[in-house]
Order: sequence, then structure tokens, then C-alpha cells
Amino acid sequence: MNHLNHLNRKQLVEGLPKLKFEKDRICEACQKGKQTKVSFKPKKYISTERPLELLRMDLFGPSRTMSLGGNYYALVIVDDFSRFTWTLFLAAKKETFYAFKKLTNVLENEKGSKIVSLRSDHGGEFQNEKFEHFCENMV
Repeated sequence: MNHLNHLNRKQLVEGLPKLKFEKDRICEACQKGKQTKVSFKPKKYISTERPLELLRMDLFGPSRTMSLGGNYYALVIVDDFSRFTWTLFLAAKKETFYAFKKLTNVLENEKGSKIVSLRSDHGGEFQNEKFEHFCENMV
């Protein structure tokens, strides 16, 4: 903060507001950005017995900044057994099912077993005919 005050005092930076920067003072935006919810208690045991028994997934976006591949959304899938995480970057929400289906084909062939169940936040991207049909065929 001393450096910012020095730059401000000497008017070395154009457009820097005439404020006194105080150490250990948190602005309102930073304070809201660092607020967190109470976290869940860590699990003491693994409730699944093998990989692909339970996959947890969520889609987030659009992000403010575009990824290197030109995408604004990300689909995150976590295997409950191994905690292995896959992140798929998507240009639009409508690509969610196709990206998921492509990944499940690769995973099921690689692991030699089928996905048993899925868990999501019941977002609109997961509640459609394609996902329902996929889940019906899993059983």
C-alpha cells in the first residue's frame, strides 16, 4: 500500500483516484467475493465400491472471460469413488448432453464398466428428454 500511496502522492499514474490507500482495509466488492458458505463435513468413508458407480456433475457459465478454446461454459464431472475430475469446456449450454455422452462412451470403454447413477443440481441443462432417455437406458 505504501507504493500506491507514493504513486498517488507524486501523481506518477494518470487516472489513479485521489485516495489514501490503507493497509488491511478490504473493499466491499472483495469482501463479498470472499464470503463462503459453511462447508459440508468431510466424508469419513467412501459410499461407492467402484469407479463410475456415481458421477456428480455441474455446468457453470457463462464466464466473463472466454477460455483459450473460445468457450464460455464448463461441465465438471467428478467420480465419487476416485474423486477424479473431468472438465469439459463448452461454447453453449446446448452442447452439454453431447459432450457428456461422448465422455461416458470413452469412460465406459476404458474402465470396462457402466455408469450406475448420476447426481446433479437439477439444472435445466440436465432436465431434458435426452438426459432422461440416457438415464432410463442405464438401468
